Amino acid sequence: MADRDPQVVLAGWAVHVPGRTAAELPGSPQEPACSAADAKLVLGRKGLLGKEPATRLALCAVHRALGLPAGRAPGAVDQAAGTAVVVASNLGNAETVCAMVSDMREGGGAAVSVLDAPNASSNIIASSIAIRYGFTGPNLAVCSGATAGLDAVQLATRLLRAGRARRAVVVGVEPADPVARGLEALRPDGGALTEGAGCVLLGVPGAWPGRAAVTIGSVERHGERPATAEPGVGSRYGADGVIGLAVAAERLAGGQVAGPLTVACGDREDSWAGVTARRFEPIGSMA
Repeated sequence: MADRDPQVVLAGWAVHVPGRTAAELPGSPQEPACSAADAKLVLGRKGLLGKEPATRLALCAVHRALGLPAGRAPGAVDQAAGTAVVVASNLGNAETVCAMVSDMREGGGAAVSVLDAPNASSNIIASSIAIRYGFTGPNLAVCSGATAGLDAVQLATRLLRAGRARRAVVVGVEPADPVARGLEALRPDGGALTEGAGCVLLGVPGAWPGRAAVTIGSVERHGERPATAEPGVGSRYGADGVIGLAVAAERLAGGQVAGPLTVACGDREDSWAGVTARRFEPIGSMA
């Protein structure tokens, strides 16, 4: 990272993979993470009507990364003004789009529910997060295949370094409905898709007061998986990079490892992306 570039820190993170605990996957809740159907246990009941599984899982991850109490009513949070939202998801609303096409073929436009129609937008997850928590900065969705998670991190760091935002909420999420699993199985390197979400809060130093713990370098592209990268965190396609970064941050901040740790995501078809995370040290204190 060039000297003129501001340092980028991870000020918060969370992993939300249904059924997984912190003992199994660092960054997860102490008790098994709830399913999308039970998202009300984390988010409360208000505002979930019509939200599809990927959006619910993403909201759970953001809620926990922000450190909000379970069941808190939605509304603008501290530091919401000007905060960017960048979401990585390749298959998040695929089932909804397929269902809408089928309904329209059989019954015309009148057959499409007004609750389902907004979910046809590829940006529905990012916009839902921004609306629920009051984030008013740039709002982006990344659907770039197996590297999507770290592509989203790269976009967020560019927004920070360009001065477009001082804070960014980055989320990676994939569902595991029949349509998503079917599409995943068609990929050359596809596997058994599992659902889950991860969230990291990025910012320049001081943008999330009192929360900085981990810093990251620039996201780099690779022709193959970096030999020094941490083991994978499962088969969650576009969400893997963000989930992996949240896991690494938890391990570094919790003192489980001294670091640095390199996180990677990708496959033979989409190439690879990697980023290195370290314990946060203010620039003035570095040797």
